[in-house]
Amino acid sequence: MIFIMSNSELVRELIEQGYLKTERIIDAFLSVDRKDFVLEQYTNEAYLDIPLPIGFGQTISQPATVAFMLELLQSREGDSILEVGAGSCWQTALLASIVGPTGKIFATERISDLLEQGKENIKKYAFGNIDFLCVDATKGLSERALFDKIIAAAAGEAMPSAWLEQLKIGGRIVAPIKSSIWLYIKKSEIEFEKQEYPGFAFVPLVKE
Repeated sequence: MIFIMSNSELVRELIEQGYLKTERIIDAFLSVDRKDFVLEQYTNEAYLDIPLPIGFGQTISQPATVAFMLELLQSREGDSILEVGAGSCWQTALLASIVGPTGKIFATERISDLLEQGKENIKKYAFGNIDFLCVDATKGLSERALFDKIIAAAAGEAMPSAWLEQLKIGGRIVAPIKSSIWLYIKKSEIEFEKQEYPGFAFVPLVKE
């Protein structure tokens, strides 16, 4: 295992390995330091390409996996994004950086104490485009729909129908289902282009 000592080194590794490709996403990874989102006892491992515990049976995802999913999501400036499973809020901060001040991140987390912990982490940054909600987002967030993008950080058994309904036409969902990452692109109200990327491991989605 290579011990990486800085956020910029981590980003360089992710670029060299082909996980990070898009300039706007690379800039977000450079501006948001993963070390700010890990528990104190894991700060020496913050830049390793591994998941780390964040308490409450949850993890901060492996950097390569986050990069892979954000590249699939292809968020743009001004996007409205539903994030399911904010956890440590590292990915929340990356998304907030990508969409910019004209965009909006609806960061949902089912575990209230974990959400409070994540909100403390993100206070190290000056984002004003995030709404935090402690809800079961497997039902979506109908009062804030429609969304340009939806991304989930934990694995369910199937794609929730509410997410399909609450996505704009042309929008993208990136979510783990069992041991695969799935990309759904909404082509019409009833038609979705789907792509499966197998071989991943995620904590299970916490539902009510």
